[in-house]
Amino acid sequence: MHPETTRLVFREMAPDDLEDMAALLGDPDVMTYYPRPKTRQEAAQWIDWNRGLYRTRGYGLWLLTTAEGDFVGDCGLTPQVVDGVTELEVGYHVLPALRRRGYATEAAAASRDFARTVLGATRLVAIIHPDNRPSQRVAEKIGLLPEKRATVHGGRAAIIYAAVLD
Repeated sequence: MHPETTRLVFREMAPDDLEDMAALLGDPDVMTYYPRPKTRQEAAQWIDWNRGLYRTRGYGLWLLTTAEGDFVGDCGLTPQVVDGVTELEVGYHVLPALRRRGYATEAAAASRDFARTVLGATRLVAIIHPDNRPSQRVAEKIGLLPEKRATVHGGRAAIIYAAVLD
């Protein structure tokens, strides 16, 4: 089970998606606010991590395509530890050539709704680099507001955007 929208198709990642995911996660523009772009091997590990989440949690980051089947990026839900508490995070990555078309907002909103209606989640966060205004705008458009600053993932500064889902 996964979210749905009118323009985007969500599906579970598969090993055959390595080319697309390596291109996405290896793109310096996509990974501007990460320590560095991911290698092909790290992209394969990303796919494996999400496949494990689908099995154990029933959700993860899903692969996004257009209705015509063109690769867009990924978006979905992952458990993330923030200040010692496991939170449900919405995350999204869109190919640079397809940005500014509303895909990230559309996919993130569908993931938020999935968290609320399917998972019964009562809270959702987004962990965003303080300088990443485009990602902050997506979070704000789906109803998340800046809640606090935190240090995550081994020392990276972040703003935690959050919303109560009711």
